Amino acid sequence: MGDNTTTVDTVKCKLCGSVTEPLGTKCGRLTGRPFHLHRCPECFFCFVANPWTDYASIYNEDYYHGRGADPWVDYTYEIEHPKRSIHVYEWQGVLDNIHALTGVGSKTRWLDFGCGNGGLVRYCKRHVGAQMFGFEEGWIRSAISHLDIPLLSQADLSSCAASFDIITAIEVFEHIEDPVGTLALLRKLLKPGGLLFLTTGNPQPQLGRFLDWEYVYPEVHISYYAPQTMDRLLKAAGFRTEFRGYLPGFTGVIRYKVLKRLRMKKQALWEKGLPWPLICRMIDQRMEITRQPIAWG
Repeated sequence: MGDNTTTVDTVKCKLCGSVTEPLGTKCGRLTGRPFHLHRCPECFFCFVANPWTDYASIYNEDYYHGRGADPWVDYTYEIEHPKRSIHVYEWQGVLDNIHALTGVGSKTRWLDFGCGNGGLVRYCKRHVGAQMFGFEEGWIRSAISHLDIPLLSQADLSSCAASFDIITAIEVFEHIEDPVGTLALLRKLLKPGGLLFLTTGNPQPQLGRFLDWEYVYPEVHISYYAPQTMDRLLKAAGFRTEFRGYLPGFTGVIRYKVLKRLRMKKQALWEKGLPWPLICRMIDQRMEITRQPIAWG
Protein backbone atom coordinates (compact mmCIF):
# COMPACT_ATOMS: atom_id res chain seq x y z
CA MET A 1 0.00 0.00 0.00
CA GLY A 2 1.13 3.56 -0.54
CA ASP A 3 2.12 5.92 2.24
CA ASN A 4 -0.87 6.40 4.55
CA THR A 5 0.66 9.04 6.80
CA THR A 6 -0.92 12.48 6.88
CA THR A 7 0.97 14.83 4.59
CA VAL A 8 0.98 18.54 3.88
CA ASP A 9 2.67 18.01 0.53
CA THR A 10 0.89 19.32 -2.54
CA VAL A 11 -1.16 16.62 -4.25
CA LYS A 12 -1.51 17.07 -7.97
CA CYS A 13 -4.34 15.73 -10.11
CA LYS A 14 -3.59 12.36 -11.67
CA LEU A 15 -5.32 13.47 -14.86
CA CYS A 16 -4.45 17.08 -15.55
CA GLY A 17 -1.64 17.87 -13.12
CA SER A 18 -3.42 20.73 -11.35
CA VAL A 19 -3.06 21.26 -7.61
CA THR A 20 -5.96 19.55 -5.87
CA GLU A 21 -8.10 20.29 -2.83
CA PRO A 22 -8.45 17.79 0.04
CA LEU A 23 -11.89 16.31 0.54
CA GLY A 24 -10.91 14.59 3.77
CA THR A 25 -9.69 11.26 5.07
CA LYS A 26 -11.68 8.05 5.33
CA CYS A 27 -10.56 4.78 6.86
CA GLY A 28 -10.87 1.57 4.90
CA ARG A 29 -13.48 -0.94 6.01
CA LEU A 30 -11.13 -3.90 5.69
CA THR A 31 -7.77 -2.56 6.81
CA GLY A 32 -8.78 0.40 8.95
CA ARG A 33 -6.06 2.46 7.27
CA PRO A 34 -6.67 6.13 6.43
CA PHE A 35 -7.08 7.11 2.79
CA HIS A 36 -6.75 10.71 1.64
CA LEU A 37 -9.34 11.87 -0.88
CA HIS A 38 -8.75 14.86 -3.14
CA ARG A 39 -10.64 16.79 -5.80
CA CYS A 40 -9.26 18.69 -8.76
CA PRO A 41 -10.81 22.17 -9.20
CA GLU A 42 -9.78 22.17 -12.85
CA CYS A 43 -11.11 18.87 -14.24
CA PHE A 44 -13.28 17.90 -11.21
CA PHE A 45 -11.69 14.46 -10.83
CA CYS A 46 -11.94 13.02 -7.31
CA PHE A 47 -9.50 10.32 -6.26
CA VAL A 48 -7.69 8.49 -3.48
CA ALA A 49 -4.24 10.02 -3.28
CA ASN A 50 -2.68 6.98 -1.57
CA PRO A 51 -4.52 3.98 -3.10
CA TRP A 52 -4.08 0.41 -1.99
CA THR A 53 -2.53 -1.40 -4.95
CA ASP A 54 -2.10 -4.93 -3.58
CA TYR A 55 -4.75 -6.21 -5.96
CA ALA A 56 -4.26 -9.87 -5.09
CA SER A 57 -5.23 -9.06 -1.49
CA ILE A 58 -8.08 -6.73 -2.47
CA TYR A 59 -9.80 -8.89 -5.07
CA ASN A 60 -9.46 -12.22 -3.33
CA GLU A 61 -12.10 -14.84 -2.61
CA ASP A 62 -13.45 -12.94 0.40
CA TYR A 63 -14.12 -9.87 -1.75
CA TYR A 64 -16.33 -11.79 -4.18
CA HIS A 65 -18.24 -13.37 -1.28
CA GLY A 66 -19.04 -9.94 0.18
CA ARG A 67 -16.54 -10.29 3.03
CA GLY A 68 -14.02 -7.81 1.64
CA ALA A 69 -13.65 -4.07 1.28
CA ASP A 70 -17.06 -3.68 -0.38
CA PRO A 71 -19.85 -5.34 1.65
CA TRP A 72 -22.45 -4.93 -1.08
CA VAL A 73 -21.08 -7.52 -3.50
CA ASP A 74 -21.82 -11.24 -3.53
CA TYR A 75 -20.89 -12.67 -6.88
CA THR A 76 -21.01 -16.30 -5.82
CA TYR A 77 -24.79 -16.32 -5.27
CA GLU A 78 -25.27 -14.93 -8.78
CA ILE A 79 -23.12 -17.69 -10.28
CA GLU A 80 -25.35 -20.34 -8.73
CA HIS A 81 -28.70 -18.56 -9.25
CA PRO A 82 -28.37 -16.27 -12.29
CA LYS A 83 -32.12 -16.19 -13.06
CA ARG A 84 -33.24 -15.43 -9.50
CA SER A 85 -30.58 -12.86 -8.67
CA ILE A 86 -31.56 -9.19 -8.45
CA HIS A 87 -28.64 -8.57 -10.81
CA VAL A 88 -30.99 -9.62 -13.62
CA TYR A 89 -32.53 -6.14 -13.39
CA GLU A 90 -29.20 -4.50 -14.18
CA TRP A 91 -28.31 -6.97 -16.95
CA GLN A 92 -31.68 -6.41 -18.62
CA GLY A 93 -31.32 -2.65 -18.12
CA VAL A 94 -27.90 -2.56 -19.74
CA LEU A 95 -29.20 -4.60 -22.67
CA ASP A 96 -32.22 -2.29 -23.04
CA ASN A 97 -29.89 0.71 -23.12
CA ILE A 98 -27.68 -0.90 -25.74
CA HIS A 99 -30.76 -1.67 -27.86
CA ALA A 100 -31.75 2.01 -27.60
CA LEU A 101 -28.33 3.07 -28.87
CA THR A 102 -27.31 0.54 -31.52
CA GLY A 103 -28.26 -2.70 -33.22
CA VAL A 104 -27.38 -6.06 -31.68
CA GLY A 105 -27.43 -9.35 -33.56
CA SER A 106 -25.70 -12.68 -33.98
CA LYS A 107 -22.71 -11.05 -35.68
CA THR A 108 -22.24 -8.39 -33.01
CA ARG A 109 -18.95 -8.74 -31.13
CA TRP A 110 -19.42 -7.47 -27.58
CA LEU A 111 -16.77 -7.23 -24.86
CA ASP A 112 -17.82 -6.78 -21.23
CA PHE A 113 -14.69 -5.24 -19.72
CA GLY A 114 -14.50 -5.99 -16.02
CA CYS A 115 -17.18 -8.66 -16.34
CA GLY A 116 -17.15 -9.81 -12.72
CA ASN A 117 -18.74 -13.24 -12.61
CA GLY A 118 -19.75 -13.01 -16.26
CA GLY A 119 -23.45 -12.49 -15.54
CA LEU A 120 -24.00 -9.88 -18.25
CA VAL A 121 -22.10 -12.02 -20.75
CA ARG A 122 -24.26 -15.06 -20.05
CA TYR A 123 -27.48 -13.01 -20.00
CA CYS A 124 -26.86 -11.36 -23.35
CA LYS A 125 -25.69 -14.59 -25.00
CA ARG A 126 -28.98 -16.15 -23.95
CA HIS A 127 -31.22 -13.25 -25.00
CA VAL A 128 -29.67 -11.79 -28.14
CA GLY A 129 -27.18 -14.39 -29.32
CA ALA A 130 -24.38 -11.86 -29.76
CA GLN A 131 -20.76 -12.98 -29.79
CA MET A 132 -20.04 -12.17 -26.15
CA PHE A 133 -16.63 -11.97 -24.49
CA GLY A 134 -15.58 -11.06 -20.96
CA PHE A 135 -12.44 -9.70 -19.39
CA GLU A 136 -11.80 -10.01 -15.66
CA GLU A 137 -8.90 -10.49 -13.33
CA GLY A 138 -8.75 -11.56 -9.69
CA TRP A 139 -10.00 -14.66 -7.89
CA ILE A 140 -13.36 -14.70 -9.67
CA ARG A 141 -11.70 -15.50 -13.00
CA SER A 142 -10.78 -19.00 -11.84
CA ALA A 143 -14.15 -19.45 -10.13
CA ILE A 144 -16.06 -19.01 -13.42
CA SER A 145 -13.65 -20.90 -15.66
CA HIS A 146 -16.06 -23.86 -15.82
CA LEU A 147 -18.92 -21.71 -17.15
CA ASP A 148 -19.65 -21.05 -20.81
CA ILE A 149 -18.03 -17.61 -20.75
CA PRO A 150 -15.35 -16.76 -23.34
CA LEU A 151 -12.84 -15.02 -21.05
CA LEU A 152 -10.06 -13.02 -22.66
CA SER A 153 -6.66 -12.51 -21.06
CA GLN A 154 -4.41 -9.46 -21.20
CA ALA A 155 -2.46 -11.23 -23.92
CA ASP A 156 -5.68 -11.83 -25.88
CA LEU A 157 -6.59 -8.15 -25.70
CA SER A 158 -3.25 -7.16 -27.19
CA SER A 159 -4.23 -8.97 -30.40
CA CYS A 160 -7.84 -7.71 -30.57
CA ALA A 161 -7.40 -4.25 -32.08
CA ALA A 162 -10.61 -2.92 -33.70
CA SER A 163 -12.38 -6.19 -32.86
CA PHE A 164 -15.53 -5.16 -30.98
CA ASP A 165 -18.77 -3.47 -32.01
CA ILE A 166 -19.76 -2.88 -28.37
CA ILE A 167 -17.75 -2.57 -25.18
CA THR A 168 -19.44 -2.27 -21.80
CA ALA A 169 -17.74 -1.32 -18.54
CA ILE A 170 -20.35 -1.54 -15.80
CA GLU A 171 -19.20 -0.13 -12.44
CA VAL A 172 -15.56 -0.61 -13.41
CA PHE A 173 -13.87 2.77 -13.71
CA GLU A 174 -14.17 3.64 -10.02
CA HIS A 175 -11.75 0.75 -9.39
CA ILE A 176 -9.16 1.92 -11.93
CA GLU A 177 -6.06 3.88 -10.98
CA ASP A 178 -5.06 4.62 -14.59
CA PRO A 179 -8.24 5.65 -16.47
CA VAL A 180 -6.21 7.32 -19.23
CA GLY A 181 -4.39 4.09 -20.11
CA THR A 182 -7.55 2.01 -19.77
CA LEU A 183 -9.56 4.24 -22.11
CA ALA A 184 -6.71 4.21 -24.62
CA LEU A 185 -6.88 0.41 -24.57
CA LEU A 186 -10.67 0.35 -25.01
CA ARG A 187 -10.46 2.82 -27.89
CA LYS A 188 -7.96 0.52 -29.56
CA LEU A 189 -10.23 -2.50 -29.08
CA LEU A 190 -13.37 -0.79 -30.42
CA LYS A 191 -14.23 -0.82 -34.10
CA PRO A 192 -14.66 2.55 -35.84
CA GLY A 193 -18.19 3.68 -35.03
CA GLY A 194 -18.49 1.15 -32.20
CA LEU A 195 -20.17 1.90 -28.86
CA LEU A 196 -18.60 2.20 -25.41
CA PHE A 197 -21.24 2.16 -22.68
CA LEU A 198 -20.14 2.59 -19.07
CA THR A 199 -21.66 3.25 -15.69
CA THR A 200 -19.94 4.74 -12.66
CA GLY A 201 -20.99 6.91 -9.75
CA ASN A 202 -21.33 10.66 -10.15
CA PRO A 203 -19.62 12.60 -7.32
CA GLN A 204 -21.02 16.02 -8.27
CA PRO A 205 -24.25 15.86 -6.22
CA GLN A 206 -22.32 14.38 -3.27
CA LEU A 207 -19.59 16.96 -2.76
CA GLY A 208 -21.23 18.44 0.33
CA ARG A 209 -21.22 15.01 2.00
CA PHE A 210 -18.58 13.19 0.01
CA LEU A 211 -17.06 11.15 2.84
CA ASP A 212 -20.54 9.96 3.88
CA TRP A 213 -21.53 8.97 0.34
CA GLU A 214 -22.18 5.22 0.41
CA TYR A 215 -20.21 4.83 -2.84
CA VAL A 216 -16.94 5.83 -1.15
CA TYR A 217 -15.13 2.61 -0.27
CA PRO A 218 -11.59 3.94 -0.61
CA GLU A 219 -9.89 0.55 -0.58
CA VAL A 220 -11.61 -0.41 -3.84
CA HIS A 221 -13.28 2.74 -5.21
CA ILE A 222 -10.30 4.98 -5.87
CA SER A 223 -11.49 7.16 -8.80
CA TYR A 224 -14.65 9.30 -9.05
CA TYR A 225 -15.66 11.06 -12.25
CA ALA A 226 -17.92 14.04 -12.67
CA PRO A 227 -19.66 13.84 -16.07
CA GLN A 228 -17.42 16.61 -17.42
CA THR A 229 -14.37 14.70 -16.18
CA MET A 230 -15.40 11.55 -18.01
CA ASP A 231 -16.30 13.56 -21.11
CA ARG A 232 -12.84 15.12 -21.11
CA LEU A 233 -11.14 11.73 -20.67
CA LEU A 234 -13.15 10.08 -23.43
CA LYS A 235 -12.45 12.85 -25.92
CA ALA A 236 -8.73 12.78 -25.09
CA ALA A 237 -8.74 9.04 -25.83
CA GLY A 238 -10.26 9.65 -29.27
CA PHE A 239 -13.91 8.91 -28.59
CA ARG A 240 -16.89 10.94 -29.75
CA THR A 241 -19.10 11.60 -26.75
CA GLU A 242 -22.83 12.04 -26.38
CA PHE A 243 -25.10 12.77 -23.44
CA ARG A 244 -28.34 10.81 -23.77
CA GLY A 245 -29.68 11.12 -20.23
CA TYR A 246 -32.27 8.67 -18.94
CA LEU A 247 -32.29 5.82 -21.45
CA PRO A 248 -35.06 3.21 -21.02
CA GLY A 249 -32.84 0.61 -19.37
CA PHE A 250 -31.80 2.86 -16.51
CA THR A 251 -34.90 1.88 -14.57
CA GLY A 252 -33.50 -1.64 -14.32
CA VAL A 253 -29.99 -0.41 -13.56
CA ILE A 254 -31.14 1.83 -10.71
CA ARG A 255 -33.62 -0.77 -9.42
CA TYR A 256 -30.72 -3.18 -8.99
CA LYS A 257 -28.69 -0.55 -7.11
CA VAL A 258 -31.57 0.10 -4.71
CA LEU A 259 -32.16 -3.58 -3.93
CA LYS A 260 -28.45 -4.19 -3.58
CA ARG A 261 -28.25 -1.44 -0.94
CA LEU A 262 -31.08 -3.22 0.88
CA ARG A 263 -28.76 -6.26 0.98
CA MET A 264 -31.10 -8.32 -1.14
CA LYS A 265 -29.72 -11.13 -3.26
CA LYS A 266 -32.77 -12.65 -4.89
CA GLN A 267 -35.90 -11.20 -6.44
CA ALA A 268 -38.99 -10.97 -4.24
CA LEU A 269 -42.71 -10.67 -4.85
CA TRP A 270 -43.06 -7.53 -2.71
CA GLU A 271 -40.59 -5.52 -4.77
CA LYS A 272 -42.04 -6.61 -8.11
CA GLY A 273 -45.19 -4.59 -7.43
CA LEU A 274 -43.43 -1.30 -6.74
CA PRO A 275 -43.68 1.61 -9.23
CA TRP A 276 -40.05 1.32 -10.27
CA PRO A 277 -40.14 3.79 -13.19
CA LEU A 278 -41.27 6.55 -10.82
CA ILE A 279 -38.95 5.48 -7.99
CA CYS A 280 -35.91 5.31 -10.23
CA ARG A 281 -36.61 8.68 -11.85
CA MET A 282 -36.81 10.27 -8.41
CA ILE A 283 -33.55 8.66 -7.31
CA ASP A 284 -31.84 9.77 -10.49
CA GLN A 285 -32.93 13.36 -9.94
CA ARG A 286 -31.00 13.27 -6.68
CA MET A 287 -28.03 11.07 -7.62
CA GLU A 288 -27.66 12.11 -11.30
CA ILE A 289 -26.57 8.60 -12.26
CA THR A 290 -27.61 9.01 -15.89
CA ARG A 291 -25.56 12.15 -16.57
CA GLN A 292 -22.41 10.21 -17.53
CA PRO A 293 -21.65 10.33 -21.28
CA ILE A 294 -21.71 7.47 -23.74
CA ALA A 295 -18.94 7.18 -26.32
CA TRP A 296 -18.47 6.15 -29.93
CA GLY A 297 -15.31 4.98 -31.64
